[in-house]
Amino acid sequence: MIDIKVLRETPELLRSSQEARGEDPGLVDAVRSADEARRAAINDFERVRAEQNQLSKAVGAAQGDEKSSLLEKAKSLAQAVKAADAIRAELEASFVLQAKALSNLVSPEAPIGGESDFKVLEHHGNPRDFKAEGFEAKDHVELGKILGAIDTDRGAKVSGARFYYLTGVGALLEFALVNYAITSALKNGFTPVIPPVLVKPEAMEGTGFLGQAAENVFHLQEDDFYLVGTSEVPLAAFHMDEILESSKLPLRYAGYSSCFRREAGSYGKDTRGIIRVHQFDKVEMFSFCLSEDAEAEHLRLLQWEKDFLTAMEIPYRVIDVATGDLGSSAIRKFDCEAWIPTQGAYREVTSTSNCTEFQARRLNIRTKDDKGSKPVATLNGTLVAIPRMIVSILENHQNSDGSVTVPKALQPFLGMEKFEPIA
Repeated sequence: MIDIKVLRETPELLRSSQEARGEDPGLVDAVRSADEARRAAINDFERVRAEQNQLSKAVGAAQGDEKSSLLEKAKSLAQAVKAADAIRAELEASFVLQAKALSNLVSPEAPIGGESDFKVLEHHGNPRDFKAEGFEAKDHVELGKILGAIDTDRGAKVSGARFYYLTGVGALLEFALVNYAITSALKNGFTPVIPPVLVKPEAMEGTGFLGQAAENVFHLQEDDFYLVGTSEVPLAAFHMDEILESSKLPLRYAGYSSCFRREAGSYGKDTRGIIRVHQFDKVEMFSFCLSEDAEAEHLRLLQWEKDFLTAMEIPYRVIDVATGDLGSSAIRKFDCEAWIPTQGAYREVTSTSNCTEFQARRLNIRTKDDKGSKPVATLNGTLVAIPRMIVSILENHQNSDGSVTVPKALQPFLGMEKFEPIA
C-alpha cells in the first residue's frame, strides 16, 4: 500500500504517478474521500465510546432512581457504540480495499511511457556474426532436438501448448545453472530457500499480484490456493506480520522454485519453443532492507544479475523499464535482455525491482529502532530464469556441426566442455 502521508499531504504526486503508469488518477481522490469518511467514523465511534465510559463511572456512583435512569441510558448508549463501531469497521474495510488498488509511487528517474519507451542504459558483449563464420544459426528448438535436450512435442502431448520436457543435457544444464546461481548467491550473502509454490490469498495479494497481474495467476478455487508465478511471493510473505531487527538488515534470500503463469493475453506470441511457457524453474533474489538503503540495494541486485550473464558469456543490454510497464508494486525496474541470434533481438532474461515499502505495508513487515517501528523496503531480482537462459546459451554458443560450447563458468558443474549432437 501507498504511504498514507503521501495520500493526505501530496496527492498530486500520486495523481502524476497514476498518469505515468497509464492508470486512473481519479482513484487518488476516491481513496482520499474514503480516508476522510473512515476518519470521521473513527472520531464518531471514539466520541460515543468516551461518553459510554463516562456514563459507566457515573452509574457506579449513583443510587436509587438515578441509577435506574442511568442504566437505561447506558443500554441506549451501548447500542449507539455498537452501531458506530459497525460503521467504522465498514468504512475502514472500504478504505483498505480502495487503497490497495493504488499502485506504488513511481520513481522520478523511471522513463515515462509504455512498453516501448524504455531507456537503454548499457550494452555488454558483441553478437556473433554467424554468416561470417560460414553457417546460419539454428534456433533453440532445432538445437534442442539435435542435442536431445528439449522436447516440446511430448510436452504438448502430455500437458498442452507452452509445456516442454528438458531431457539429457537439457536437464543437466538446468541443474548446472541452478547450482552456479546458488553458489554465486551464497558468496553474496544470500540464504538459499526452497519455498512453497502454493500460497494463501493474503500472500498473493500482499505482494501485489492480485491486481493488474491477476489474469496471469493460476487459482485452485476449490482449495483457495494460488500457484506462484515467481518465488518473490513466498519470499516476500516469509516475514509476514513480523518485526525485523534493524541491525540484521539487509536480509537476503535466494529462492529456487517452479513458477506458473497463465500467459493470458499472449496469444500468438512466442508460440515456438520455450521462451514463453506456463511452467518453469527460477532462482529469485529477495531482499528486506531499510528504506534509506533500497536504492543502493537495487543497484547491487542489478550488478549480481549482470555478473551472472557475463559469466554465461552472452551479449546483453540493460534497460530502464518505462512507467507504463512497471508492476504495481515497483517504483523502478531494470531488465537485463540477452541477445537471441535467430530473432535478431534482445529478449528479457532477468529483471530487478525496487518495491520500497509498498509490499511491506500490505504484509505488515516492520523494523524497530529507538524512534519506533516502520515498514521495511523489499526488492526482488531474478538471478536465473531457466528456459530463457537455456535459449540464450544454446543459440549464442552453437557451432556449425550442431554442438554447443559450454560456458567456462558452467563446465565444473557439468564435467564437459561441449554438448554434442546425439547419434
